[in-house]
Amino acid sequence: MPDVTKTAVSAETEAAAPVGAGVAPAPNKEKARSLWGDAWADLRRNPYFLVSSVLIFILLVITAFPGWFTSASPTAGDLVHHYLGKPELGKIGSDGWLGWDGQGRSVYARLIHGTRASVIVGICVTMIVTVVGGILGMIAGYFGGVVDALLSRLTDIFFGVPFLLGGMVILQSFTERTIWVVVFALAFLGWTQIARVMRGAVITIKQADYVHAAKALGAGTTRILFRHILPNAVAPVIVVATIALGGYISAEATLSYLGLGLSSPIVSWGVDVSAGVQQIRTAQHILLFPSIMLSLTVLAFIMLGEAVRNALDPKLR
Repeated sequence: MPDVTKTAVSAETEAAAPVGAGVAPAPNKEKARSLWGDAWADLRRNPYFLVSSVLIFILLVITAFPGWFTSASPTAGDLVHHYLGKPELGKIGSDGWLGWDGQGRSVYARLIHGTRASVIVGICVTMIVTVVGGILGMIAGYFGGVVDALLSRLTDIFFGVPFLLGGMVILQSFTERTIWVVVFALAFLGWTQIARVMRGAVITIKQADYVHAAKALGAGTTRILFRHILPNAVAPVIVVATIALGGYISAEATLSYLGLGLSSPIVSWGVDVSAGVQQIRTAQHILLFPSIMLSLTVLAFIMLGEAVRNALDPKLR
């Protein structure tokens, strides 16, 4: 038979004990979040990220479907009725909403269709320089020695060439400057910053214990680079690439403004800004609206890059 006295004493002791005394805490079932999980949680609370994401999403939609926003042709002009026509701000979305340029073309239609050239140049250049610069920087940082010395000196040579001046020289050698020619010229000179950032990150990460453990277990160089080093070194590269994207869009507009980038019949904000300068005394709207659109686009990508940098850098949390 059970001991009634001991059972009663145990019951009294448990009743007298404070709540939670001697009771192991319940295990925390919440999974530990990774760096990317923490970054995403921070980004969702960052107003800069939300605003810039909305702006970039709108730009991407305009780039993919410009016909959703205007049915007017960006190249068809009517000098008889629309020469330097003033903006009709009350007619939102109409062909004459933002006025007409010196060739009788709709400024609003050119603003919408010009988004495609600028965004395509920015995204394509960023993708190319990220891949090329990332691979070269990863090779230099991981192997070191002679390989690092050679690639670092090559990077220094390209760093010594002024970005815009070098782009002007390259584009001057082409008789027809299409979007892909401009992409090539900017990517040819723009990979150096990504390469340096990746090299520095790889030099730090390759000293980690998990990399030494992978080597000890017989993992090959390719597996170590792309399975262990690249996922941990890509965060600063993403930050730099995001911020640089806005700079490439600005560089394309600058070269087009100088007459060395995109040219008519290609519709570009830089081309329209260049044309607007010639009419700045009589029709300021030709210069104003493409400049505002260009500034908002560059600002959106810079804000996105800053938000990503703050989320991925533990020191800034």
